[in-house]
This record gives sequence, structure tokens and C-alpha cells, in this order.
Amino acid sequence: MLRLPAVAGQFYPGSPKELSAQVEAYTSAGKGAAKIPARACLVPHAGYMYSGGVAGAVFARVRLPRRMLLLGVRHYPHGEPLAILSEGAWRTPLGDVPIDSDLAAALRKECPALREDPIAHSREHSLEVELPFLQVLAPGFTFVPVAVGTHDFAALTEMGEGVARVLRNTRDEIFVVTSSDMNHYEHDETTRVKDRHAIDKMLKLDARGLYDICREEQISMCGQGPAITMLTAMQRLGVKGAELVRYATSGDISGDREVVVGYAGMLFS
Repeated sequence: MLRLPAVAGQFYPGSPKELSAQVEAYTSAGKGAAKIPARACLVPHAGYMYSGGVAGAVFARVRLPRRMLLLGVRHYPHGEPLAILSEGAWRTPLGDVPIDSDLAAALRKECPALREDPIAHSREHSLEVELPFLQVLAPGFTFVPVAVGTHDFAALTEMGEGVARVLRNTRDEIFVVTSSDMNHYEHDETTRVKDRHAIDKMLKLDARGLYDICREEQISMCGQGPAITMLTAMQRLGVKGAELVRYATSGDISGDREVVVGYAGMLFS
């Protein structure tokens, strides 16, 4: 299966030259700096003009391996709640990125709730927008896409434990890219307070705490599911280090502070 781009020319440039130039600009601050090893990251997935600087700051910091697991949001109601694609490639204006079939098979074995489902991925942008960054910074990489459309804590924990087993038992280094925006469509001040609560839980690698605080404080973080899955996996692997690399809201770009979306970029090592 060849998955064609759904949001090229909307969330990011459709021109290969312009797209490469934007990715280079968003990651330019990290040029020349030593890349750090990390097991996972959290990056936003809005239009590049709003969140590209946050995502770029994260990707520029990390030493990216050749194999990656991408955990994204299923924003739309169609498709399986835990949807994987195991064969084929995804296309962006920068070319085709092959799916890592061996890694996908290992994940399906350890995470039995995963279902093969092209429908959940067909129009979803949360993983697609991350691929051009990785194509520029880690050419030749392979990946597995997983779209998460459930907030069921038990199901997310079970999948996170399965991801941890796969990462522990695979010789190659595998980097987990977790795609999420933060609080949506409230005042900038409110959003920053709410997002700080969620970020503090993630800095502690507290999956249950993130789940609870999002409900208690009504934090509309769209990628709670992917984040809980990733945090669970990192906990099981004994990861201790977490860092907030950059935070911003859409108001920093638009100037509109009344209704914003928050963006956090984090590394877990």
C-alpha cells in the first residue's frame, strides 16, 4: 500500500524545495550542536507556521536512528481505535518512506489490540506532518505508523507495555515519536496553566497522572492516548530523564491570545 499525502499544501508546503527549506529553518538552531541519544519524544502536529518551530527544536536535538515508531492521534471517527499499517510506504513531497514490516510484526505480536487499518490513517495528519522532519534529518529511515483513537486507560497501558517489550527485545535502536498538540481553543493564559499541569506529569513519566489531570482540569490535549502509551513504555524500560525542550501557543504567531492551541516539545531519555 502507498499512502498518499493528505495535508501537503495545507499543513506544510507541497513544494519539495519549499518544504526542505522550511524544515531546515525550523531545525537550524540545532546545527553544529552535539546530538543527544533519546528513547522518545513528544512533538506537536499543527500547521508548520504555528508548531514547526517547536517540533524542529526537538528533532534538531536528538540523534535519530534508522528505525522509528510513530504514535499519533486518530482525530476522525472512522477506523479502528488502535490502527497500524504493516506494509508499503508513505509519500510526502520529499519522497516515499517505507514501513518497517519486521517492526510492525513484532508490535502486532506484543500488542494484540492493534488492528491493520488503512481507513484510520487515510486522512489523518498527526503522523504525516512529522515525516518531512525525519526525511531531512534521518534520510533512509523506516517507520511504523500507529493511530490511537481511544482514551481507555487499560487499553493504552496494555499497548504501552507491549511497546516496551518490543523495544527491549529488539537489537536495533528504535525511537518513539509521539504526536500531540496540547490544550485547545481557550485563552492563552488559561492554556498555559493547563498545559503546565500536563507537562509536569509527563516530566515525571506519570502516565496515570496525565490521564487523571486531563480529566480533572479539562485539558483538551488531543494526543493523550499516544502520550499515555509512550509514557507507559518508557516507565517499563526504566527511563528516568525527561525534558521540556520548547513550549509555545498559536498566539505567539497569530497574536490572537483569546483562542489558542498549545504546543509542547519534549524528549525522554
